[in-house]
Amino acid sequence: METLSSAFGEFQLSRFPRRRKEQLRAWDAADEYILQHLSENELINKHSKILIVNDQFGALAISLHQFHPESISDSWLAHAGTKENQTDNRISQEDITLHTSLNYPKQTFDIVLIKVPKSLAMLEDQLIRLKPLLTQESTLIAGAMTKAIHTSTLKLFEKIIGPTKTSLAKKKARLIFPAIDKSLEITNSPYPSTYKLEGTQYQISNHAAVFSRDSLDIGTRFFLQHLPATDKYETIVDLGCGNGVVGLIAAEKNPKAVINFVDESFMAVDSAKINFTHAFGPERTAIFTPTDCLQGLTKNSFDLVLNNPPFHQQNVVGDFIAQQMFHESYAVLKKGGELWVIGNRHLGYHLSLKKIFGNCTTVASNRKFIILRASK
Repeated sequence: METLSSAFGEFQLSRFPRRRKEQLRAWDAADEYILQHLSENELINKHSKILIVNDQFGALAISLHQFHPESISDSWLAHAGTKENQTDNRISQEDITLHTSLNYPKQTFDIVLIKVPKSLAMLEDQLIRLKPLLTQESTLIAGAMTKAIHTSTLKLFEKIIGPTKTSLAKKKARLIFPAIDKSLEITNSPYPSTYKLEGTQYQISNHAAVFSRDSLDIGTRFFLQHLPATDKYETIVDLGCGNGVVGLIAAEKNPKAVINFVDESFMAVDSAKINFTHAFGPERTAIFTPTDCLQGLTKNSFDLVLNNPPFHQQNVVGDFIAQQMFHESYAVLKKGGELWVIGNRHLGYHLSLKKIFGNCTTVASNRKFIILRASK
């Protein structure tokens, strides 16, 4: 836990989930730059209606809590982290209104603050959804580390919001200042987008935040070819489900199984729900849960966990998320239950699985990927 200091106060903030010996802060220089700009230019008063987008762990919302901001995020982790940081700083949960990426507020705002997402698709979708919430007098400020701001980023602001300028870089962060041009025609968001899942009749729907929105990625394709088909699996988890393709094919191959779709992205879980419902209709049972890894799922209760671990979580790259997924999979599996994992061959997941489960076998492999199975 570290202290974020600005003209709006000092706050103790932590990343979420909380890990021992955490090396990273819960905010970055772009957060500090935004708060400094707001203060130096006296842009906020007690009557200001403030909307914050993509606030990672509540650094902006908590700093501005006295103004009762509203905050939009696609991340369950961001919501949970914000709530925990509010508690640590004795800030009422009612001071900050949290929205998912699927549930935008309806009213207009005086100040809109955006942390620029890594995905251009996500930024495009967000700017289109935000445009009706802006008036000609609204102030929109976006911020990111300089390496995350590209010509394509600025072109999106100009295309959707209006003429755009940028600040000087400070601590490797930069601010974006688009002028609100209400005469620009508001187009409909191109998301969700769809594609036909190869070898099937399934149309796969993908919200803007979903990984590999336009086609099936090669790792998932290989995984689908080797998913098990047997009556012994009654409860299956698609962990880190994305658009739910793995769980959907697992459901097809295991018609008696109940599938649990789990992801920390609200848009991912909703995409999985749309795709499963389109494929099987309302009569086939499935469960859709936005959460951190397997948090909240009942221990010792599942027969099979299917997992293609991501390399990053909240813009941080590393294998820590895979390790968390493996440990939590062991906890939720029944005795005799199995974890099936696909990953790049060089990642060495077999070593971790053997350490956690005491066993690990290879289901299939090719030049790039390996599918591993570990039993509890």
